[in-house]
Amino acid sequence: MCRLLGYATNGINLSLKDIIGETDVAQFRSVSRIHNDGWGASLLSQPPEGAHRRDGGAPTPETASNVYRSTVAAHFDPTFDTMVDCGARGGLYHLRLASSNLPLILENQQPFFANGLSFIHNGDISDDEGRNIVDNRDFDIAEDLLLETGGKSDSAIFFSVVLQHVAQGLTLAQSVAQAVADLRIFYPKSSYNCMVQSADELVCLRASGRTDTPPRIADIYERYDQSDYVADYRVIRYRNIRDEADGASGVVVASSGFEQHSEDGWQELHNDQMLVASNQTGEYSLREL
Repeated sequence: MCRLLGYATNGINLSLKDIIGETDVAQFRSVSRIHNDGWGASLLSQPPEGAHRRDGGAPTPETASNVYRSTVAAHFDPTFDTMVDCGARGGLYHLRLASSNLPLILENQQPFFANGLSFIHNGDISDDEGRNIVDNRDFDIAEDLLLETGGKSDSAIFFSVVLQHVAQGLTLAQSVAQAVADLRIFYPKSSYNCMVQSADELVCLRASGRTDTPPRIADIYERYDQSDYVADYRVIRYRNIRDEADGASGVVVASSGFEQHSEDGWQELHNDQMLVASNQTGEYSLREL
């Protein structure tokens, strides 16, 4: 059960501080006092030395990918300061609270990265008895794709199903939607809130089979005096990114946990609704599952 944040710009490099401001970045980081099982980020930008440059190795790619993962909570990790200052045309941030007692190992930290895609997930894919999908030997998993994710968790399995549909030729948005349809056959009440980033777009999905907050989460938030953020725990909101001339220059999407007031432009993504954004133009649209 994690906190997610992602953004896509109109092709310009903006840092997380540029997009939500230092105060909200600090509040987002403070959420890792609760979601303290590690964190990670995946940023896309233009290579500073220019694309297709040959320097004796492989040519410089058109898109530079910077992926960082740690088992140290963001609250304590000095690298967090570096990452939130990095400019990027697209970015994902993930604060982890491990589900179903899955091991706190680097392989299970997110974002996962495979085949040019970064993936983050908030949810616990388990049945009514609390048995996690990782223990379901009857669920058909493409083992080669699961290995590509590098993970050993329910989130890694979710990502591997997305990768399977991408390999079959579906668009990224279609692949996410079909992966949820596949998993809901066995786990209809689980949460599939997720974000996936490619070199061209950001896909953010809010899709939860339950609307209530898990008692475990409510207890933890109360312990840290953060009960104000429990009621909308499964909510995802979005708002436009504005440039200095107040023009639209992209979109930022986030789980709850820091201030997201409607007067500041934040809007709620409905359940079973998907936001698809270009990190080249900053344009986005909403789609239903």
